[in-house]
Amino acid sequence: MRRMRRLFSALLTGAAMIAATAAATGTAQAAPEDGTAAPSATVRVMPLGDSITDGYNVPGGYRIDLWQKFVAGGHSVDFVGSASNGPGNLPDRNHEGHSGWTIAQIDANITNWLRAYTPDTILLHIGTNDMYGSDPNGAAGRLNTLIDRITAQAPNAHLFVATIIPIPWADGTVRSFNAQIPGIVQNKVNAGKKVHLVDMYSALNASDLADGVHPNATGYSKMATRWYEALRSVPGSLGTAAVPASAGHGLAA
Repeated sequence: MRRMRRLFSALLTGAAMIAATAAATGTAQAAPEDGTAAPSATVRVMPLGDSITDGYNVPGGYRIDLWQKFVAGGHSVDFVGSASNGPGNLPDRNHEGHSGWTIAQIDANITNWLRAYTPDTILLHIGTNDMYGSDPNGAAGRLNTLIDRITAQAPNAHLFVATIIPIPWADGTVRSFNAQIPGIVQNKVNAGKKVHLVDMYSALNASDLADGVHPNATGYSKMATRWYEALRSVPGSLGTAAVPASAGHGLAA
């Protein structure tokens, strides 16, 4: 009898050690047999663009408030990219925003970035530097090429393509470029691509800009809200949100 008790005790100890090891290493747990959903996998989100993605004037830019919205919504997200910056209240500072870069420069590097970071969701805001470059009229064509490259290499990723925010002193050029983006996106959608339009231009106005080009803190916060609204409207782009323990059985309005 004692021998049986010792054996049973050893089995319990072994099970406890296995459970502790799994918890310590972050091992995902299988879905319970009662049909309850298992915890959702972390979604790899790549903020992609120029200095506005980097956060010029406000290090971290829209990523600061967007991260807080992810946390409040119970979403498990990992920002990915080769660059990193932001304040202390932004725990995940990775991104792919490059100050001064044009659409063509992003296009020249995107293959390596996608291979290295394999994002599930991409937030693309690019074209501002093309507006005062040598060929603003060709910017839409370059954007089309970039989108094709992304969707060919990462066909299962959700690509959110934003119209660029206002540049008051180049408003006509910006409007002309932005007006072509919905058609570009719709063509991709018609071809079965996971591409989504985000109207970022209407989210900001001149008072939201610090220097006529880059947002101030209020402007970046507005961008975060617009990104989050767009992501929430597309099933799967943020995985499955967890329900905070304090929420009980109620649903947020």
